[in-house]
Amino acid sequence: MAQLPSLKTPLNQHSLEALELWLKQLGATRSKSDPCLWHWIMPDWVAEIQMDYENLRIRWEKDGSKCECSFSYRLSREDVQSAIYEGP
Repeated sequence: MAQLPSLKTPLNQHSLEALELWLKQLGATRSKSDPCLWHWIMPDWVAEIQMDYENLRIRWEKDGSKCECSFSYRLSREDVQSAIYEGP
């Protein structure tokens, strides 16, 4: 089983297995139809996390409003995780 590198480690230095473990630990679930798409339900909003080739793309929805942001895999897991938790 994969272990997560330090929070300061850029995402591009994580194995695919470690990235999947991280998303699971956040509470996200993988889409049955697209292995690169993850769904994350929080009390105030929902998000889709798309593992694209060059970026991690997040689409949030809250109260009918949608917001999208892309994060470079060069960013640390800590920075991306903090931004994701902020929500839309």
